[in-house]
Parts: sequence; structure tokens; C-alpha cells
Amino acid sequence: MESTAKLPLGKIIEKFSLEVIYEPKNIDSVFVTKSDINRPGLQMVGFLKNFDTERIQIMGMEEFNFLEQFAVEERKKRMEMYFAQSFPMLVITRNLQIFPEMLEYAETYNIPLVRSELGTSQFMSMIIRYLNEQLAPRKTRHGVLCEIYGEGILIMGESGVGKSEAAIELVKRGHRLVADDAVEIKKISDSTLLGSSPEIIRHFVEVRGIGIIDIKEIFGMGAIKDEQQIDMVIHLEPWEKGKQYDRLGMVDEYTNIMGINVPSLTIPVKLGRNIAVIVEVAAMNNRQKKMGYNAAVELNNRLMHQMEEQLNLQ
Repeated sequence: MESTAKLPLGKIIEKFSLEVIYEPKNIDSVFVTKSDINRPGLQMVGFLKNFDTERIQIMGMEEFNFLEQFAVEERKKRMEMYFAQSFPMLVITRNLQIFPEMLEYAETYNIPLVRSELGTSQFMSMIIRYLNEQLAPRKTRHGVLCEIYGEGILIMGESGVGKSEAAIELVKRGHRLVADDAVEIKKISDSTLLGSSPEIIRHFVEVRGIGIIDIKEIFGMGAIKDEQQIDMVIHLEPWEKGKQYDRLGMVDEYTNIMGINVPSLTIPVKLGRNIAVIVEVAAMNNRQKKMGYNAAVELNNRLMHQMEEQLNLQ
């Protein structure tokens, strides 16, 4: 089930080292739920229709130059009309000097007022990227996520099929574990999924017969990673005699996660098969495909070319 996230305002202030000009007493109960931000150009001229009051507000040099042209009473009128709409926070960029009217109405309407030394465009790009990641739609899937040759491989399958054992073998071969058992997946764009582990079980792996082990403590910091883009899904399933498995790879398969089609494979598990090595090769092959080379297509082209040559000789 997908869930929506909310971000405490205090965490944003801390993340970007914002100077707090006014902090209301209820700031711990203020949450941001939208990744969009707003520069209040239209609102400064009195157009408040469709004003999304759930967005963080940002003012820079342009807004200040506009407000400076008004007498104090007129500026107060515009500030009160604006702050009365109520929004999560107002950020002033470039360390601009705060108008007294801003502080007055921030206090009146209990709206946090903060300041950044960064330029407006730079701050906007940084906070939008941060909010998109933190507030992305998310869901939790049962599986193991590893980074293999730079590819994020999500290994899925029924309990006991060997996902965790494969992950440990991959770590021993120099790859990195992101999550075991539960993978938190965030949709940060229309084409990108980011996976991580719930904090409480991060870096831990359960191995039947041994119990819980800490990958970071046993294999070192180089064996773990906090988050990784998901590039491929591998489904492990017990080998079923008589079932036809793909032996050429001519047809691309996908697993849909939160509306995004991720390339996928189904790998049968059988006694004696080294699943870690197979997953490793699958990751390299997926990377080759993204770079424009498909071994199955190349082999098919060679066979077709050979058949054409033989027909021409007849």
C-alpha cells in the first residue's frame, strides 16, 4: 500500500542551516506535505485566486525590489493580506534585510520567518530536489536490495528461497547491501524509484540457522549503502520441473512498481546453482542493455545473417 509522507518544518530549517527570524511556539507541529514551492509575485499584487497555501514561500531580490517602491502603509496592507492566507513558512534569500512589516505579521499569524544566504535560484533548486525525495510516494516491499556494479538490483521471492544468502554472497564478492527483508521504495520521479531500508533493521540480515548478523560490523563500511536507485527486479522461485524458462532473453519483461515498469527476470533456484553469480551477471547484462548492447539480439542477427548467406549460395 502506498503512503504519503510529511516532513517536519524543523528538519528543513536544520537541513539548510536557515537563520530563524521568527519561530512560533507550535513549530514542532507544523509539517510540509507538498514538494512544490511558491514565489509570491501575483500574491503581492493582490491576486489570491488558486493560491496554494500548503507550499513553502520564497522571496528574493525581485520581490523585495517590488515591495520597496511602496510607502510603509501600503506595504503593510499587502503584507497583512499575504500573511493572512497562512502558509508553512516564508524563506528570505540572499540575506536580505527583513521589512519590519514582515516580522510583525509573521508574529501575528504565527508563520515561521527564516533567512538563507544562498541566491534565490540556487536555494530553490536545492529545496525542490530535497522535498521531492523526502515527500515522494512510498511503499514497502518484501525483498533484498543490493548495489551490483552500480546497478540497483531488487531481489524478490517467497520466504526461504535464498534471497538473504544470495545477498551475503554478493557482499563477499565486493558488492553492497542496501536492505534486507523490507525495502522502502520511494517514487521520486515518473521514471525513478529509490530504495532504502527501514532505519530499525538497517544493515542487518537474517540467515536461517545462524540468526541476525550485522553486515556493517562483519564486512565493514564498504559493504553497505543507505539508498540506491532500483534498476532491475529479479524474482527467485523454486525450480519447477517441466516449466519453460526463458533461455534466450529476446523478450523484455517488466515488473510494475508504483506505476513504473522496471526491467525484470525470473530465475529458478535449484540445488547447485550459484544464485549470487547469476544475479551478478544479470546486473552486468542489464547495464549493457542500457548502453545499447543486447547479446540475444546480437546472436539472433548473426544467425539471420548466416541463414541469408546460405540461401544466397543455393
